[in-house]
Amino acid sequence: MPNSQAKKGLFQFYPHNLIWLGLSVLAIVLDQWTKWIASTHLNYADPVPVLPFLNWTLLHNYGAAFSFLSDAGGWQRYFFTSLAGLVSILFVFWLLRMPKKMVVLPVAIALILGGALGNLIDRITLGYVVDFIHVYYQNHHFPAFNIADSAITLGTILLLIDTFFLEKQRPKNSDA
Repeated sequence: MPNSQAKKGLFQFYPHNLIWLGLSVLAIVLDQWTKWIASTHLNYADPVPVLPFLNWTLLHNYGAAFSFLSDAGGWQRYFFTSLAGLVSILFVFWLLRMPKKMVVLPVAIALILGGALGNLIDRITLGYVVDFIHVYYQNHHFPAFNIADSAITLGTILLLIDTFFLEKQRPKNSDA
C-alpha cells in the first residue's frame, strides 16, 4: 500500500492541510483587527451611517449569536468559552486530517474555526464579544455582528452545501 494511502493515526496529519489553518488565522486576524478599529473609533451604541442599509454600531454581546442568553447572569460566558474551546480543538484535528482532494469542506471548517476562535478571544480577554456591523431595512433591524460571525455563517453555508450536494459525489476512499 503506497504511503499516501496508509491509514493515519489519531495525531498524524497531512501537511497540505496547514493552508486551511492559515485561512483560520486570516479570519482571526481580520476579525480582531476590525474589532480593534471599531472599539477605538466608535462610541458605544452610537450608529455611524455607512450605506442606506448599514451602520457601524459598537455593541458588546454577553451572550451567543444574536445576543442569545445575554441576560443569563454570567454563567453563559464560561459555557460558551468552554464550548468554543472544545469545538475548536475537534475542528483542528478534523481539518488537519482532510484528504487532499477535498476543498469545500476544509474551507468551511477553517472559516468556522477562525470565527469561533475570533469570538473566543473576545470572551476570554474582554468577557463579551465585540459586534459592530449593523444591517437594517427601514424599521427592520438584524442583530449586530462581526467578521467572526460572518466567517461562521459562510462556513456553515459551505458545510451544508458540502453535506447535501458534494458528499454524495466523493469516492469513499479519498487519497491524501
